[in-house]
Amino acid sequence: MKDYIVRATAEGSTVRAVAAVTTNLVREAQTIHNLSPVASAALGRTMTAAALMSTFLKGSKDTITIQVKGDGPLGGIVVISDSDSNIRGYVNNPQIYLPLNEIGKLDVATAVGRNGYLNVIKDLGLKEPYIGYVDLLSGEIGEDIAYYYAYSEQIPSVVALGVLVDKNETILNSGGFLIQLMPGAGEDVVSKIEEKTAALQPITTLLRNGKTPEDILGMIFDEKSLKLGEKTECQYQCNCSRERMERNIMSLGRSEIKSMADEMHGAQTQCHFCNMKYQFSEDDLLSMLRDE
Repeated sequence: MKDYIVRATAEGSTVRAVAAVTTNLVREAQTIHNLSPVASAALGRTMTAAALMSTFLKGSKDTITIQVKGDGPLGGIVVISDSDSNIRGYVNNPQIYLPLNEIGKLDVATAVGRNGYLNVIKDLGLKEPYIGYVDLLSGEIGEDIAYYYAYSEQIPSVVALGVLVDKNETILNSGGFLIQLMPGAGEDVVSKIEEKTAALQPITTLLRNGKTPEDILGMIFDEKSLKLGEKTECQYQCNCSRERMERNIMSLGRSEIKSMADEMHGAQTQCHFCNMKYQFSEDDLLSMLRDE
């Protein structure tokens, strides 16, 4: 199955919902960063969240960044998505291994840490980006995203995110959904959503049993209420380039560039998101100084 996101409304447009399958996206991230199972789960959940949240971006150049920084051994997570759901991300410490938690699942909460913060940065082409900040609620990512929406944007939300990793560290599936209450949603709607989502099997179990994102939304909302909308593919895609890395070096200033040229006779940069390395010779560095 290709990775994709589907949008929907329900209950007379008083609810908006998005659901996604992101298995290939997470597999690509695991390969690029050589992620351990628990790092795959943590980064995969965050990338799935970014995919879902990117559907709310309006402008073609809009981007959303999720930063998670906890006190766990993972160190931190950074994920960026554009409005076309091209997603990239990394964790600070990709090769951490932890025992399973008390219910036999990957212990994402301990890997991330329960003390720290979650930032959501929306670059909407305005003078300044919108930055939302919340303390971590659990380190499980899904609960933290829901808390961000409730606290920072005052939008009651239900978020389910999951990554299933086999014993041989293969990503079996990944996906999630995001449901938000819009103005006009009554208490009966709230109660219905709470009841239906509480009764759902884990998202990874549903995907393993062959359910699609549309099927999962159909298990939450009745057929007459649910209005399925646009489907969008999502993928892992980095936008780094030699020109971008050159601008990064230029930002270091003349003295630092001259030092690299004189002492190291060149420089190497590496993209955090795709691990691509870019070599700059001594002549390249001196040319930057002349062009400045």
